[in-house]
Amino acid sequence: MSELDLSHADIFEDEEVAMFEHSVLGFIDRFAKPEDAERWRKNKQVDRSVWVEAAKAGLLGVSVPPEYGGAGGDLRHEIVITKELGHACADALTISLHNAVIIPYFVSFGTEEQKQRWLPPMCTGEYILAIAMTEPGAGSDLQGMKMSARKTEGGYLLNGQKTFISNGQIANLILVAAKTDTQAGSKGISLFIVDTEQAGDSFRRGRNLEKVGQEGQDTSELYFDDVFVPDDCVLGGAPGLGMGQLMAKLPQERLVIAWQAMAMIERAVAETIAYVRDRKMFGQALIDFQNTQFKLAEIKTTATIARVFLDHCTRLQLDGKLDASTASMAKYWISDRASEIIDECLQFFGGYGYMLEYPIARLYRDSRIHRIYGGANEVMKLLIARSL
Repeated sequence: MSELDLSHADIFEDEEVAMFEHSVLGFIDRFAKPEDAERWRKNKQVDRSVWVEAAKAGLLGVSVPPEYGGAGGDLRHEIVITKELGHACADALTISLHNAVIIPYFVSFGTEEQKQRWLPPMCTGEYILAIAMTEPGAGSDLQGMKMSARKTEGGYLLNGQKTFISNGQIANLILVAAKTDTQAGSKGISLFIVDTEQAGDSFRRGRNLEKVGQEGQDTSELYFDDVFVPDDCVLGGAPGLGMGQLMAKLPQERLVIAWQAMAMIERAVAETIAYVRDRKMFGQALIDFQNTQFKLAEIKTTATIARVFLDHCTRLQLDGKLDASTASMAKYWISDRASEIIDECLQFFGGYGYMLEYPIARLYRDSRIHRIYGGANEVMKLLIARSL
């Protein structure tokens, strides 16, 4: 989208990345059109067949090394998927969660056997992923989780409840955080690879939760009642590594959330500029009013600053230099600005902005969650404050 008059950052100035963007747009045109997104909203989840088509189009596991079945891409390719699905209001298709948030845990921390076993089917769409951290009494405070993993012969028994789990209804491979040692603090947390088909009746999915927005993305409660997980399904091959693994990957997750919010900002600006140019009031176009011009000038300035900062953070992440504090800045500030900008944009639409057939109304509802998940923005400020 060109409303910000920004060219691609130099990190995206690559012919191969441009070709990939073209293929992503082609996929969206075939399988993630507005009528598809509306169907997902009504069904409260994305069709399983769409995930299969995404795999056929080469969009799943795009940054997984070729020796494990992936395309050997990098974060730039994941961002292309994230922002184009966002521009299309089709981000209920949570490829960014599957690709850029969860798969990196396996690539970075999986044993060689775990990589060989799990990564290829993640790339073909045989497995759709979820990560289960949040519990009814533990969200941003991960050390407050109650989920336990009790050692038994040949593995562990998982007991507890998770909630607000994206892809919770459709995922068949779930990365679950649990405490293997309740006395060891952060060193007592481990990540377990749970194949839901092998888990049997001891694993249960709760209801698909009703939400303020993002209705097309299934979000669920999960229940574990003595779910047996073999020793070789502890991520990294040993217990007690979970908190370190989570802390290492949360900066990229927060960067991805910032990109999701940025895509919403850009779509909102595009929709609003088109509307105020066409809408007539008191005999003139809405864009001819000074208030409209001043407000849009402020919005464009803020959006431009957000995008430049986000490009900077992405460059840092590509170079392996993005720290937790800077990632927190991107996540909190851009998601806050998304809520503000989309609210300002909706106001230009008057009563029509309150009608859900208009994309601006759906953006208004869908954008709110970005200030909460991946760590509430208040927690992001705490993390930033620690760097002072």
